[in-house]
Parts: sequence; C-alpha cells; structure tokens
Amino acid sequence: MAKTVLITAGASGIGCAMATQFDASGATVWITDIDQSALDKCPKHWRKSRADVRSASEMSDVFRNITDELGQLDVVCANAGTAGPTALIEEQSIEEFADCLDVNIKGAFYTARGALPMMKQQGSGSIIFTSSTAGLYGFPYRAPYCASKWAVIGMMKTIAMEAGPYGVRANVIAPGCVEGERIDGVIEREARQKNTTPEAVRAAYEAGTSLRSFVSAQDIANMAVFLSSDQAKMVSGQVIPVDGHTENPDPKVV
Repeated sequence: MAKTVLITAGASGIGCAMATQFDASGATVWITDIDQSALDKCPKHWRKSRADVRSASEMSDVFRNITDELGQLDVVCANAGTAGPTALIEEQSIEEFADCLDVNIKGAFYTARGALPMMKQQGSGSIIFTSSTAGLYGFPYRAPYCASKWAVIGMMKTIAMEAGPYGVRANVIAPGCVEGERIDGVIEREARQKNTTPEAVRAAYEAGTSLRSFVSAQDIANMAVFLSSDQAKMVSGQVIPVDGHTENPDPKVV
C-alpha cells in the first residue's frame, strides 16, 4: 500500500521539494500552506489544505479531513517555519519574537499533536521535523529562530520516547543554509547589521562548512524520504544535519 504523507508549508521551498520527491516515490501527498496562491500552482493530484500552522483549530480540521478521506497517515513532515528577525536581541520587538516562536514551535506542536493519535492507533508512523543547524549552535542576530529550533529538537526527542512503544518514529532534519529566498533575506539583513555586503556574508557562511557550499531543498527532501523508508525503520530520536558539515557556525566576514 502506498504511503500517505502530510507536509506542512508544502507549496514552496523545502516543503514543495519534499512533496515532489514523495510523489515520485508513489506516495499519496497532502500538503498544507498558508499561501493559497502557492497551493493553486501545485500539481492538481496533490491533496491540499489552506491552513495556518499557528491555529490549533485549522490544523485539527486538516487531520479530521485526512482521517475522513484517507483513513491512514504514514508520514508527517512538520516543515512549516519562519526565519524571524535578524537583529540584536534588544532591538527585536516582542511581536517579532512571539511570531517566530508561534510558527516554529506551536506549528510543530499542533502538527505532531494532530498526527499522533492516528499513528498510534495504526501502530506505525514517522514524524519528521525540520529544525536547523541553528538548533545546534548559537547564531548572532537570530535569537528567536535559534530558540525555536532548539525547542523543536527537544520536542522531537520527547515524542520519540512517548510514541516509540506504539511503533511511531520521530526524527529531526537540521538543514544548514538552504538556497532560496529565505536565506537571501537573512543574508541581506545580516549584511546591514555587520555593515558589509551580502556577498561577503554568503562567502563567510560557505567558508564555515567543510563542503564550502549551501545545500538545496532537494538535499533535504532526499533525507526526508529516506527517514520515512523501511531502510530507516530503526532510526528514531535522531538529529540529522544536512549542512555540508558546519565547522564554524559564526564565521567572521573578511
């Protein structure tokens, strides 16, 4: 039987790459996104829900619909996230801080909370959280993002312990710098903070990894498909960096 996969923030970026890869593997794909126009551009055979992961009621509706229409849920990719502000902590507004935590922590919580009853009942399942290497280190100017991504790892570790006896696995993928609009925005804001150029900031981040390169959304999608597969059936409670090996999380711009 083909797997049924739910991916939050699945209409663009990492989420869309995940959905595309799972689709290619023969899975039934269900995506959520807050952006209806982005959802409308996705393949017609994907199931779609416009939902805000910050809303407990909207996410509950998603899982109710999955239960009614499909009756099974094998894989959940709790992927929705936001970069948050790029500034010294005393320069960040309370609203910016709260919004970053709402998306990145509450969103992951509501997603896992909705998936677990069905997975426990069927005696199997894989929950894959998208955290970040920012959940492994400190990053100047990124306090709320780092705090939220560390929190996601703690949540995953706990879920792996609670749900493991029911045959449900939980893991984290920790991407490094992923090519795309989000990291471009972070780099531009960091360049302003450091009074330098985006090109210099990018070069410093690349130099901080052993492979001297950013990663792609496809790299993250490949890992998600592996973690959901039978080849990874004994992999749970793990944090898997996909980052080209970060040697220096705060490389100095030269």
